[in-house]
Amino acid sequence: MSHLYIHGTEPSEQERLAGLNRMTNAAFVEFLNVAPGARVLEVGSGLGILAADVAVAAADVDVVGIELSAAQIAAAVPAARVTFMQGDAHLLDFPDASFDLVYARYLLEHVADPGRVLREMRRVARPGGRVAVCENDVSLLRFDPSCPAFDLAWEAFTRFQATLGGDGLIGRRLYRLFRGAGFAEIALSVQPEVHWHGSSGYVAWVHNIIGNLESARRGMLDAGAISERDLNAGVAELERLKTDSTGSAVFVWNRAIAVR
Repeated sequence: MSHLYIHGTEPSEQERLAGLNRMTNAAFVEFLNVAPGARVLEVGSGLGILAADVAVAAADVDVVGIELSAAQIAAAVPAARVTFMQGDAHLLDFPDASFDLVYARYLLEHVADPGRVLREMRRVARPGGRVAVCENDVSLLRFDPSCPAFDLAWEAFTRFQATLGGDGLIGRRLYRLFRGAGFAEIALSVQPEVHWHGSSGYVAWVHNIIGNLESARRGMLDAGAISERDLNAGVAELERLKTDSTGSAVFVWNRAIAVR
């Protein structure tokens, strides 16, 4: 199966990711509950914005960020006590039991073998250390008033991601994946996104969802996954929703954390 990252690394996509970090980092860092003096590995570090936030979550924390894309590493902003390395999540270039905390966010949906990635994350965590992830189940996204044109485009986006080897529904499988990777002490939780017209994050959240579609536009059209007319209609529907005084949005990220 061909395996490609659906969003790409264009500047517009990097801008979207930076905005998503601003919306979601604080809640995720709280979930990680980073201990002072921890040695931390972020798998799939992207632009490094989350790694920088984790590094200042407690005293004397050191973070190593592993990222496959050289373009993402080049665009990452340097931060104190954060080191970036290019590498593959399926084969982490670290000895066993190297880190107190190992985490990945928005990564497993894009990798060829998420089970193998979790096994590698478990391997490099020290005994008693923790492994945590946060992932998508894109079927949990809801807008009101209803957006049928967007729903059609979102379904096409999900199917297209699957043709690239990804899984936008992987969040629902986290417990099973962790069990398969050898974890026994596992806890699941969700991180909500609840926004409504006039609330501080509403426009930014809707804009982020539009950005998901736009980042995949060329690939979807080239593959015949959707017509340009239908894709444009879905985007336009969400653009209108931004200014709809009755508009609201609900979504939850799926999270799992386990002890090595």
